[in-house]
Amino acid sequence: MTTVRTRSGTVRPVRLAGDVLAIGRPWFWFVSLLPYYLGVVLATRQVVPPAADWPVLALGAVVIGPLMWISVLAVNDAYDLRGDRLNPRKAGSPLAGGRLTASAALWVSLGAAVLAVAAALFVGPLFALGTGIVLLVGWAYSAPPLRLKARPGFDVAVNALAIGAAGQLAGWSLLRPLAEFPWPMAVLGTLVGAALYVPTTLADLEADRVSGYTTLAVRLGARRAYLLGLGLWLAAGTLSLVMSAADIVIPRSMLPMEIVLVPSMVIAYRRLVRAERTFRGIVAVAVLFLVPSLTFVLTYTGSLP
Repeated sequence: MTTVRTRSGTVRPVRLAGDVLAIGRPWFWFVSLLPYYLGVVLATRQVVPPAADWPVLALGAVVIGPLMWISVLAVNDAYDLRGDRLNPRKAGSPLAGGRLTASAALWVSLGAAVLAVAAALFVGPLFALGTGIVLLVGWAYSAPPLRLKARPGFDVAVNALAIGAAGQLAGWSLLRPLAEFPWPMAVLGTLVGAALYVPTTLADLEADRVSGYTTLAVRLGARRAYLLGLGLWLAAGTLSLVMSAADIVIPRSMLPMEIVLVPSMVIAYRRLVRAERTFRGIVAVAVLFLVPSLTFVLTYTGSLP
């Protein structure tokens, strides 16, 4: 029976599987799977893609969801271990709790990365190339010498592009040529991703300060980081209104709903997020954002008149 050594000895496969799942934070998978699905909708103009495409889309979802997140987050936890031990929110994590070592986490990251690229090759060479690039950027985000997460601006850019643009491109690329992708949607997705990511840096502000990690929130302070997020959210809303008015990807028929939804989402962000140092507000905003997202999907596919 295979075992993996930890600080306290060895662990059995079942326990190791649970710790790997915990490292992968399954709730994060939807952060990339929803843009991935949006890319599929953009490519097919259907709420449910043709059944013939399901096998390749399912394999792509496994790559961009669990495999990629496990790899990226395992290397992140390995190099954040010193700070995570000072962070009460991370006390129960496999590494901070002592169930896995940083070395074991790096092996988990490598194993997930190999599986992700191997699975992506079955999908197609372009998808495999994109998978490899995202995994390398994920490593550079957490690991020295680049450690982009501790470089204010780069931390936001990496997450915004990975979530807001790469997910859509991945879904689209499985069904249509990348050159035909509606690029304004990548810009819109990146703005949304940045606006949703910035407040997350507030949750670990004190722990990052103590650990010496210079994140965006550490550099700007809580108030200015919050205002930056609000500004990005307002920019995303404004762009979506312009796109709808000009009938660019977002149908003009959605404009009356946009006129109501955009101010509502800005007010929700302002009231729910604030400069607080928890995830509650931003999670609430992200859930509320499903309303305009679903409205777009139904309108774009003709399910709504």
